[in-house]
Amino acid sequence: MKSRLHKFQDGYTWTGVEKEPYRKPSEKAAGCYCGVHRQTFIGLKGEATKFHFRYFEIPPGGSSSLEKHMHEHAVVCARGKGRVLAEDMIYDMEHMDVLYIAPDVPHQLINPYGEPFGFFCIVDAERDRPRELSCEELKRLEASEATKGKFIGYIEGD
Repeated sequence: MKSRLHKFQDGYTWTGVEKEPYRKPSEKAAGCYCGVHRQTFIGLKGEATKFHFRYFEIPPGGSSSLEKHMHEHAVVCARGKGRVLAEDMIYDMEHMDVLYIAPDVPHQLINPYGEPFGFFCIVDAERDRPRELSCEELKRLEASEATKGKFIGYIEGD
């Protein structure tokens, strides 16, 4: 692929970048992925980059999945504000805040506010698939004073 420029446009879109759904909600997982979308700037098919650079947007009341994986994330808040559960902490993100999410850390990005929460996300190009949390991990999050009731998840069998 050649060098290219994606010009910022109204509505937090960029020229030459397609808006795609974040994912289809699984029947087991709780959460509202409706309206959550992503745009990939770097890491398109045919590129040999070592990282992927994407923009995600979560509508009011929505969230990403509660998951973990072996790769790390760099997250930069670009629009509105949001809340991030990472390990056993809750972080409130505002415009241009930067959050590092370490490998194998349970995490979820949540928008409890009345405006879209948009963020850039940088990850390794070669990465593992998200994994669900174990019942023990979910119970630990629910028992923690910092995270209790502040994430959207499920416990298998419930």
